[in-house]
Amino acid sequence: MRVGVEASGSGGIVVHWRMVSHPTAFRHHDVASAARARRRRVWGGVLCGMGDETEVRLQAGVWQAVVSSLGASLRGVTHAGQPVVTGYHGAAGKQGGQGDVLIPFPGRVTGGRYQWHGVQHQLPLTDKNGPNAIHGFVRNVAWDLESVTAASTAFVLRFAGVPGYPFPLHLRLEYSLDHEGLRVNCAVTNTGSHPAPIGMGFHPYFTVGSAQVDEDTLTVPFDDVLEFSDLLPTGRVLGVAEAGLDFRSPRRIGDTTINHCFASPIRGPDGVARVMLTYGLRSFAVWMDESFGYVVIYTGDALPQGVRRTSIAIEPMTCATDALNHPAWGLRELAVGSRHVAQWGVTFG
Repeated sequence: MRVGVEASGSGGIVVHWRMVSHPTAFRHHDVASAARARRRRVWGGVLCGMGDETEVRLQAGVWQAVVSSLGASLRGVTHAGQPVVTGYHGAAGKQGGQGDVLIPFPGRVTGGRYQWHGVQHQLPLTDKNGPNAIHGFVRNVAWDLESVTAASTAFVLRFAGVPGYPFPLHLRLEYSLDHEGLRVNCAVTNTGSHPAPIGMGFHPYFTVGSAQVDEDTLTVPFDDVLEFSDLLPTGRVLGVAEAGLDFRSPRRIGDTTINHCFASPIRGPDGVARVMLTYGLRSFAVWMDESFGYVVIYTGDALPQGVRRTSIAIEPMTCATDALNHPAWGLRELAVGSRHVAQWGVTFG
């Protein structure tokens, strides 16, 4: 992206921008509008308009991030010019749910069916790998841009509900950078007339500079893991040692295939759980506040050749996969008018 900036008479900034095809730390892809320049007034970060999408570039010190109004998605994070969250540009460039926001449920719902307060519901079957629902309903819709500064932006969405999930919600998601890294603050409010089942999840992919995640050292301070069969939980919860997935102490990933939902976090004295990824001298933590009792770790084995196992998904989740059918796995009942807030983020070193 080539960007020219000039001051405007009203105190804002006018950004002239032209998209060009070249490799960047965010792994941007070609776009059809490469030869067309536009003008957009902004009050902080750099905005780029692309049809029904808006991308916002944030910066604080050596940290940069790109986020989008389409799905309120996280489209890349760098530290000192090096990728931390793998990025893409334009919806067509996304791989494997990259940067998605997963509300009102993360993961799969078996058969798309669940029961809530004695009523049976059937969700749309949105899973390309089987007759299930997957990852909620907000990741492919346009959110409204509420605010933007040089280092933060907030998106909001009034979700009216869908067949099988007749629970209106108001969503607000804020991304912010500071000298320590990225912070993500998500708030969900029940604006309907009945209690709503709620879960939140996020789907970023991370890298510490290795060619393959096999070379990385992973620490996942969680005691348990859900047993899966054909991408769906069986209902059993196993100890990580029994499952052969004990990463509570730093462990090289090697050829281990991971696509599992971990439970029972071991938190620090501050109540925060931290998943660590290290390669050589580079290391970062994905931290999760007390709202997040689960995390999915995915080594990207089903991604296309060329990106397979080149990054690792670390997915903070407030509830487990298929929690609509297993409410004890962190599903929250959100009362009418109530709000639930959750925070997670990334720090380096």
